[in-house]
Amino acid sequence: MDTKKIFMVFFIMTTLVSYVYPSSGQEDVDDEPLVHPGREFDSLDAISPLQEDYNIYMLENLPPKYKMYLETCMDKMKLIGKCGFNDVIKEILTNEPVSRECCLKVVIAGKECYLEINKLMFRLYQLKRFASQVSLEINEVWNRCSAEVESPSHLMIL
Repeated sequence: MDTKKIFMVFFIMTTLVSYVYPSSGQEDVDDEPLVHPGREFDSLDAISPLQEDYNIYMLENLPPKYKMYLETCMDKMKLIGKCGFNDVIKEILTNEPVSRECCLKVVIAGKECYLEINKLMFRLYQLKRFASQVSLEINEVWNRCSAEVESPSHLMIL
């Protein structure tokens, strides 16, 4: 066998084995929250003037059409009253489920708006360190909320 064939066989075998035996580093990833509720989560609100300047600069440099789109999305969600976007971020980071009211507002806004708002939120200085780790949690919150809002028991309450 020539080198090319040996390489291809090795590559295919490695790929197949990697699907059968997932990395042990990926096991139980969903069980541990990124941030523990309480003081650790509350400390995310603390922001220095330099960090605030970073956020202002980042927000000012967003394209105008994108800013308008995000404002429209925020208006759709109208996260006021007992539910705020901070509650949604808390679920993403701590695995503590938000209320049905929050879920309803998230679903009314639509998945695209929900994803774009989260993308923006995790660009803020306080949250950007989690940006590479939250995509799965963001989708799980969406899936849980959309399933909860669409459930027959919830429709009776509305």
